[in-house]
Amino acid sequence: MNAKNLSERLRLVASFAEQGTVLADIGSDHAYLPCWLFQQGQISRAIAGEVVKGPFESAKRNVAKEGLTDKVVVRLENGLQAIYPDDGVETVTIAGMGGSLIASILENDADRLTGVKRIIVQPNIHAKAIRVWAVSNSWKILNEAILKEDHKIYEVLVLERGDQSYHPEELLMGPLLLRQRSAVFQEKWQGELNEISRVINVLTQSAQSEEAKSKRKQLSDTRDMIERVLKS
Repeated sequence: MNAKNLSERLRLVASFAEQGTVLADIGSDHAYLPCWLFQQGQISRAIAGEVVKGPFESAKRNVAKEGLTDKVVVRLENGLQAIYPDDGVETVTIAGMGGSLIASILENDADRLTGVKRIIVQPNIHAKAIRVWAVSNSWKILNEAILKEDHKIYEVLVLERGDQSYHPEELLMGPLLLRQRSAVFQEKWQGELNEISRVINVLTQSAQSEEAKSKRKQLSDTRDMIERVLKS
């Protein structure tokens, strides 16, 4: 993968960026996504934020290699701190992290989202944490997608401002993904169901502390929810 040849998951993230938007790609790694989007004529300019020195230097080199130093600004900052007040950022992308980490990034510097109209995230796991954050912070789910690439399953969530509530199964599995019920969706949740059942069996056979009982009850409720959805 490089700035001219994105992975499928990043192309899916890119597909949700509005034409002409000002983008901030948080945890940009090599800055492939903002460079590709600019070269496609899809964005007007971008911020590439990276908290780790090595990837930050790599991003700077890639931006320079593509001749985009005046269009893609690379910053060594923690999370949304890469967005400055006068940047005029309208779209934020965060890809390739756990859902809980993405939610914490959005929560920790939520004031940096002033003026942002759209958030596009690609969590590797625990997408529910992002949906819960969205509901609590007046963002709603505009779109969702799921794909399988290199034997791994990824979800992409697109948020816009607005108030919306969701049922527990929608928070866990995605309100739009639930309606679509794609083959990849079915595969993902059958796999999750198998893993949850395995953990429940381990907990059942272990020492019955109050913590273990509570965990088993929580997992059993989640298992029952997933089973209902897959059978419906």
